Amino acid sequence: MKRLLVCGSNGLVGQRLALLFGHTTEYEVLHTSHHRNFQLDRQLFDYTQLDITNRSDVKSLVSSYRPDIIINAAAISSVDLCEQQRDAAWRVNVNGVEHLTVAARLIGATVIHLSTDYVFDGKHGPYREDDRVNPINYYGKTKLAGENVVLAAGIPYAILRVILLFGTGVQCKHNFATWVIENLRAGKTISCAADQISNPTYVGSVAHAILHVIERGAAGLFHVCDADRLSRYDFALKIAKAFKMDPSLIVRTHSAGLNQAAPRPLVTGFSVEKACRDFGFSPLSIDAGLEALGRDVHFVTRN
Repeated sequence: MKRLLVCGSNGLVGQRLALLFGHTTEYEVLHTSHHRNFQLDRQLFDYTQLDITNRSDVKSLVSSYRPDIIINAAAISSVDLCEQQRDAAWRVNVNGVEHLTVAARLIGATVIHLSTDYVFDGKHGPYREDDRVNPINYYGKTKLAGENVVLAAGIPYAILRVILLFGTGVQCKHNFATWVIENLRAGKTISCAADQISNPTYVGSVAHAILHVIERGAAGLFHVCDADRLSRYDFALKIAKAFKMDPSLIVRTHSAGLNQAAPRPLVTGFSVEKACRDFGFSPLSIDAGLEALGRDVHFVTRN
């Protein structure tokens, strides 16, 4: 039985992994985050508090639990927050990864690490794994540095770059899709960029990709996203249609008019051929992803 250590378990991907692994007896899983309690604690998952920025705590837990695989879903993922709080972003997104890889090397563990399309500049998307990286904001720079930490660690690894994750979890911060839903439900007008284009990706697709990486023993750098590439504006329209909300509340704009603290790579998207070939990744259509999101919204509302 493989023993897994999941970091960032209170986040969107972390919670989805808990639910996914909770349906199998093939793995022994310990969930962690920097919070004292697990948001899914009513479901009796094994959980302990861990701040990955604390080197000694990471070494102690990894040495005592001795996982076969460490899954790092912990990050400061708010692009604007990273731009404004650079020291904190570096501590979590880079130093935290260093602590995990050092501990993994001591016991011979594999690291599965999540990264982002924001390591690219958005001028030549969609991107393949061997395309040139060139982040244009501090979030992208920290995530690229985190990738390089994993690559330099001399350990077995898989890095999964993902794009514009959407889904729901208990007490999770808003992502683009849930932000659109909340505002449209309240009858508020929202402005969405027509020039930011990528592949919105349902969180369940990423969780299943991680599971398939483990099952197949896949290693290396992989691009993972769902099938349809569209602008934030068109994505918002799709959300409005799927949830039977008023599309007239969605205002088409461009990035320059949003006054965002950090610049965004405008056109990304991925080729996922390698992930499909190496571990059987199966991207969802945007309609299928939003249908799944609808089921998630009802689940979180009930709980």
